[in-house]
Amino acid sequence: MTEIRLQTQGLCVGYHGQPLLREVQLTLRPGEIMTLIGPNGAGKSTLLKSIIGQLALIGGTVFLNGADMAGLSAQKTARQLSILMTTPVRPERMTCFDVVAAGRYPYTGQLGILTGADRQKTVQCLELVHAAQLADRDFSQISDGQRQRVLLARALCQEPDVLVLDEPTSFLDLRHKLELLAILKDLVRTRQLAVLLSLHELDLAQKISDWVICVHGAYIERQGPPEEIFTLDTIAALYGTIRGSYHTLFGSLELEPVRGTPEVFVIGGGGAGIPVYRRLQRQGVPFAAGVLAEHDLDYPVADALAATVISERAFQPVGDATFRRALSVIEQCKKVLCPVTCFGPVNEKNRQLREAARAAGKLE
Repeated sequence: MTEIRLQTQGLCVGYHGQPLLREVQLTLRPGEIMTLIGPNGAGKSTLLKSIIGQLALIGGTVFLNGADMAGLSAQKTARQLSILMTTPVRPERMTCFDVVAAGRYPYTGQLGILTGADRQKTVQCLELVHAAQLADRDFSQISDGQRQRVLLARALCQEPDVLVLDEPTSFLDLRHKLELLAILKDLVRTRQLAVLLSLHELDLAQKISDWVICVHGAYIERQGPPEEIFTLDTIAALYGTIRGSYHTLFGSLELEPVRGTPEVFVIGGGGAGIPVYRRLQRQGVPFAAGVLAEHDLDYPVADALAATVISERAFQPVGDATFRRALSVIEQCKKVLCPVTCFGPVNEKNRQLREAARAAGKLE
């Protein structure tokens, strides 16, 4: 049977004795990333704080490597579980090396004296997160992205089996988000670390997670692998999506379409139309898109943003009826945009649409 690092049974969490989430059942194994997703205020941070012992449980049990965490000493817990929460860490007059070395406290005894082995472990953890060059820097004088890497190194310095992170990518720019998650994924794969975290960025959660927990309402609404969770219906139900849509193919959000009679016809395909669709949506211009195969890269975005989409079945050439429909829509539009520059046998009819638009003086 696969080893279990962290498990909850019948967990009930909340504040001041008032339950927020009930009957939480989670099972986290080595080499696995489990991610909590859900709307603001759903209870993701509350659940994490309850699991790590920062909040008292209202009911249920948390098991760490098979032992009830309630019966473990702080030192024994710290040797098996480390955390990286959103609470700002502002130590004064500490170098990054000092901050990371603080992760050795479960091993240094009451006096907190670092041995040579402790110092070596500190250096190794800085190297693991690509922060060795920061060792002598003042922790208060580095960027947010660098701080997150240093704090991750401190958590790793505890040599944990389980790592718990609450919104680790908050306030980070794109580069540092990707760096942090890439480091985390590598540690999970190479060191068989078990990771439990919460994320707001659905695109990142979809790509990094092995198991996803949907937190919404009084109970865990759904859980499973990302392939099952990240569907349009599940995400819409979880977040109450009304304006706009989430696309599982791209792991991206789109704003709502501009309603009304199309003023512009876009002859797209192969991804060429996507920036045009988004620009027209930003400008508040209702538009039609076509002719798009239903498997085309453009199709999901066009379907989300266009007032009208003229499509053809996947892997089929554009039929005469579809072509005539597209021509009739072009006749009603003020202008035609064609970001596509190359036409093959399957989309020959789209080339003919472009020529018809040019003959009508509508092509821009």
